[in-house]
This record gives sequence, C-alpha cells and structure tokens, in this order.
Amino acid sequence: MRADARKNRDHLLAIARSTVLEQGAQASLRDIARRAEVGLGTLYRHFPTREALLEALLRADFDTLACRADELAQAGDPARSLVTWLHEAIAVTHGFSGAIALMVAAIADEGSALHASCVTLRAAGTRLLRRAQEDGVARRDIDGNDLFALISALAWLADQPPLVPRADHLFDVIADAILPGRPGTPHAGGAPGGSAVQPR
Repeated sequence: MRADARKNRDHLLAIARSTVLEQGAQASLRDIARRAEVGLGTLYRHFPTREALLEALLRADFDTLACRADELAQAGDPARSLVTWLHEAIAVTHGFSGAIALMVAAIADEGSALHASCVTLRAAGTRLLRRAQEDGVARRDIDGNDLFALISALAWLADQPPLVPRADHLFDVIADAILPGRPGTPHAGGAPGGSAVQPR
C-alpha cells in the first residue's frame, strides 16, 4: 500500500474508532466518511462492508489483548492473571457497543470478516484458562468457547442501563464460578455477597 493510501486508511480508522465508540457498531458509515472529510466511495474502497471496518478496529485491540495474555501468563498467580485479563477483555468488547452479537456470530463463521480477530481473542483467553486449570484453581469443565461466551455476555450486561449497577457484582459471581479453587473464593456457608476478585 502506498504511503498516502496508508495515511488515508489510518485517518479513516481513527475517525471510525471515535465514532463507533460514541455511537456504537451501527454508527452511520456516511457519518464516518463525512467526519473524515472523504467521500463514501473512498470509505468503501478501504472497507467494503461494515464488518470489514469493525474487523479492522477490533483487530488492533484484540491483538493487544493477545499480547497482554502472554504478559500475564508470565505472572505468578494464574487466577489473578485470568481475572485481570477478563476485566480488560470485557472493557474492550463493551467499548464497541452493538458489536457483541456480530462477534458471537463470527466466531463460528469462517467466512466472516470478524472471524480471525474473534479467534485471536478466544485463543488468548484459552491460554490463561488452561494455565489456571493446570494450577488447579479453575474448573475443568469449561473451555475457551465458554470463556468467549462469558466475555460477550458480561460485556452485553454492562451495556444495559438497568443492569449497570449490578455489572461488577455479576462479574465477581462469574469469576468465582470459573475459579472455585483460588484462595479467598466464597464457598457454601461463606459470607453472602463476598467477592474473591483481587484488585488490579
């Protein structure tokens, strides 16, 4: 790609990112083009579909999360590493409001423009989950697909105004269910409403 074309594409992505974060995944492509001060045809030449545009936006964030998973895998506490990464993955996913349904569909659709990025995210979480399972702190009857589904569900919950006040509590409940073997996890008879999620 020529330097000027790369510059135009990067400019479009920067404008698209700010617009999608503001308006959600269904943001008007025409509005993105207008904000970027280019014609709609120029936007479509770079990103022929809405999915292609979202894939370009998500890829950078999901690649960063993959690197973050590798970094956390070097830490000494597999449970804390997984919980920290889940927090960050949910925050990134939640930032792209309206993209969650597309992501859930894309993970099983190899023809989707979003498929590769979603697979990258799932693989990153799977590495941390397996490490926690090998350490004996994570339940063994879940896998990377389950973890991806839980990220999607918790990101969706955080986008529902009536449920926002409960989002942190529900995260704690899910984390405790995934990691029943870590120190501090409430068990039957423990203090009600207790949280085992360690501060980041």
